[in-house]
Amino acid sequence: MRKVLKSFVYAGRGIKYCFKEEVNFRVHVLACIVAVAAGCFFSISTTEWLFVIACCTLVLAMEMLNTAIEKMCNIISKEFHPAIKFIKDVSAGAVLVCAIGSVLVGAVIFIPKIVHLIKL
Repeated sequence: MRKVLKSFVYAGRGIKYCFKEEVNFRVHVLACIVAVAAGCFFSISTTEWLFVIACCTLVLAMEMLNTAIEKMCNIISKEFHPAIKFIKDVSAGAVLVCAIGSVLVGAVIFIPKIVHLIKL
């Protein structure tokens, strides 16, 4: 049981590190807060909540993986190397793909609700 608790502590440190040190992580956290607030305001359905939660989780997890990959690459070599540049670019690209997908999901969920609100 102690090992399980320690693993949660270590994971919490990782989340705290990303929040303190990574601007993009904080931007994504803010976007998730806005999405959750909008979900509450518009009383979105259970299915819509599943998509919002999945998108927020995916983007935040990918941002954390991207951070870990970048730090690992920096340990491997401080000098420019084309392969490390490729790894970092692909890792950042994965975050961007998730973020774009999440924006599209948000648009599908919230634009009709915003339009309906404006028409009232």
